[in-house]
Amino acid sequence: MKSALRQAIQDLPVSSIREIANAGMGQPGVLAFWFGESDQTTPEVVVEAARKSLADGETFYAHNLGLPALREAIATYTSERHRPVGMDRIAVTSAGVNALMLAVQAVVSPGDEVVVVVPVWPNLVAQPRIMGAQVRTVSLRPDAAGAWRLDLNELLSAVSARTRLLVVNSPNNPTGWTLTRDEQAAILAHCRQTGTVILADEVYERLYYRGATPDEAAPSFLDIAEPDDALMVAHSFSKSFLMTGWRLGWLVLPRGWVDVVGKLIEFNTSCASVFVQRGALAALAHRNELVPPIVAHLRHCRATLHDALQGIEGLRTTAADGGMYAWLQLPAAAGRPADGRAQALRLVAEARLGLAPGGAFADESAQWLRWCFASRDPARLVDGVARLKNWLALH
Repeated sequence: MKSALRQAIQDLPVSSIREIANAGMGQPGVLAFWFGESDQTTPEVVVEAARKSLADGETFYAHNLGLPALREAIATYTSERHRPVGMDRIAVTSAGVNALMLAVQAVVSPGDEVVVVVPVWPNLVAQPRIMGAQVRTVSLRPDAAGAWRLDLNELLSAVSARTRLLVVNSPNNPTGWTLTRDEQAAILAHCRQTGTVILADEVYERLYYRGATPDEAAPSFLDIAEPDDALMVAHSFSKSFLMTGWRLGWLVLPRGWVDVVGKLIEFNTSCASVFVQRGALAALAHRNELVPPIVAHLRHCRATLHDALQGIEGLRTTAADGGMYAWLQLPAAAGRPADGRAQALRLVAEARLGLAPGGAFADESAQWLRWCFASRDPARLVDGVARLKNWLALH
């Protein structure tokens, strides 16, 4: 009966990140840096708010678009850093990945052309393919030092009147590349001309390391877009608030789109859990206490890992502009298999070091590895680099 399944679904690749994790989980002594999450637990003030909600019996359905109080709080939070946004443009979703899927469902039909900037988290390529779209990719390219950059002219040439949706993730998972304000302005102006919808995955917005101040967010399309622009921006509570397992996100939508997306939420998940939304309300209420220390710690982790990696001759990497990952290519002497998955599996088995294979994010990055540096104890990062050095010395 397998033939009854849609071919597009059968053709979806298995997550090679999950494959590496499955190979290492349960193995004694493996240092795991494969998933994109911190090993710090959620702040207690958030947990307590959810605990109280459950104790108060808030275990029933909520509004499709989220609790009005949470939508208002998200609108306020967004408006503090960008152009003013009202709650009438906010939809609360059951995770950031759900926000992205809803956005794709809202605008993509079978046969539509979708352009995605890669390397990128695999879901952003898979989601339009699930909808039957024809996906084209435009790849960032590494410079000699290992920093990946966008050829803006190449991207603009790839987006035409045939392009229904452009998907851009900045700050980028996995490379750390971040769009500049000028690049965003050029992309927005071009997509206005072609009639292309932009889906901007900006979940790493607060994890930005090139700002004039430590608390500065990465450049956002929301800083320059008008309320009626065909722009959907996806966000999540996962990264900046240490809430990955809570599965809560949101969309900032063009004026007039929210009710339509609300119908999609009904047919996908109905609503986000109330007690999770109460936790998110507490997170936003205490945002100025919670987020800056989290970002400061990630800055320290980033510097710790980057400095340690500089001791490996021939390794190619640069400190990320944003996000929570080091993106690296091993020295040529260690061998660079076309299938980086094999290299990642060897690192787990032989070095007890768990990294994500670059091929999971794009064919163009198959020889690269992603290292999540969001670690409660930065000493784990130094230990991981020592293991990598020892392994390389044997190869």
